[in-house]
Amino acid sequence: MPRRSRLHVPRAPARPGEAPDFSYVRLSAAGAVARPDVGSPAADIENLSVELIRVLDDQHRAVGAWNPHLDVDTLQVGLRHMLLTRVFDDRMVRTQRQGKISFYMKSTGEEAVAVAAGLALRPNDMLFPSYRQQGLQFVRGARLVDLMCQLLSNTHDMCKGRQLPVMYHSVPGRLFSISGNLATQFPQAVGWAMAAAIKGEDDLAASWIGEGSSAEADFHHALLFASVYGAPVILNVVNNQWAISTFQGYAGGEQRSFAARGPAYGMPGLRVDGNDFLAVYAATAWAAERARKGAGATLIELVTYRAAAHSTSDDPTRYRPKEDYERWPLGDPVERLKQHLIAQGEWSEQRHAALSTELEQQVAAAWTEAASYGTLTEGPRLDRDLMFEDVFKELPGHLAEQREQLRRERG
Repeated sequence: MPRRSRLHVPRAPARPGEAPDFSYVRLSAAGAVARPDVGSPAADIENLSVELIRVLDDQHRAVGAWNPHLDVDTLQVGLRHMLLTRVFDDRMVRTQRQGKISFYMKSTGEEAVAVAAGLALRPNDMLFPSYRQQGLQFVRGARLVDLMCQLLSNTHDMCKGRQLPVMYHSVPGRLFSISGNLATQFPQAVGWAMAAAIKGEDDLAASWIGEGSSAEADFHHALLFASVYGAPVILNVVNNQWAISTFQGYAGGEQRSFAARGPAYGMPGLRVDGNDFLAVYAATAWAAERARKGAGATLIELVTYRAAAHSTSDDPTRYRPKEDYERWPLGDPVERLKQHLIAQGEWSEQRHAALSTELEQQVAAAWTEAASYGTLTEGPRLDRDLMFEDVFKELPGHLAEQREQLRRERG
């Protein structure tokens, strides 16, 4: 009898109660991947979508052609931003558990993805982040108080109470508003980049989504337009292995790397160690130089791991081993950069502890100020009239009537 076809259902490598298993992660030795010229045709560098660009080796040395040779000041700034991100995240989750904010999403284990890329780009480049790139806010000079007020939806909320917590934006920082609808920022970034090219500007756009979001149609629309029109854009897929409770295999990660989708559309795909600050910086800088020289878009897959829950509404112990992150083969981005600086004689455990204390005090002071502008349980409150603003150029009659009714009821 002919063999019947069978449906393949991807399976997570390990479930709760099982030993963590990361044998599926394809690794390359640090420094082993060649760095091609930024103008290389995509068809000639397809290997970059399969191999893993790494700079920091097991002895915390920077090796290989992708070493960006950053000065000590830049490395220390990067470490500070990553540590601030982690301290901020930890404090905000505690406040959520205490009922002081409604919702939060940590980026623990993924700090280098945002901070290194942000430092590699120019201040005028337009950024279209997802909800786990808090580090971009710090690189672009965001005030802790402003971010906290958005989480609180209080009288100083930049979004005027209209956005889910963590969906920040920044006009001066050139950070586009985060969207709760997955992958929308990819075509938006491509469109912005196309407009910049039409206007003859030298600025580029960069965007980030999770690997699960690559299953959305917007992902493919963005890659097609970026490829066809040679848009100066960097499209980052943060492969943190889990889309909420769904393993990355459900988005196609079993078959080929997410970076391999770049060459399929005619653009380079770089597969990068997302927990290696130097590798993320170098890959972003390479893609940025390529875009500014008119060679078009680059797709970057940042291989990392979501150490914490997807959000404060999630319990990861229900779908993966509790000690998973401790076994993650690419380590912790903060620890790796710290050890690199220590190996250079430019840092120490004592200085690191002192910085942690300083940042914790900074975050605590910012929270005190932010809470003074209103919390979930205590005033002052947002003016309800704000709901009628910033939507229509001219307020329609029926909404004007509703606003007047609200004012009358308020007395």
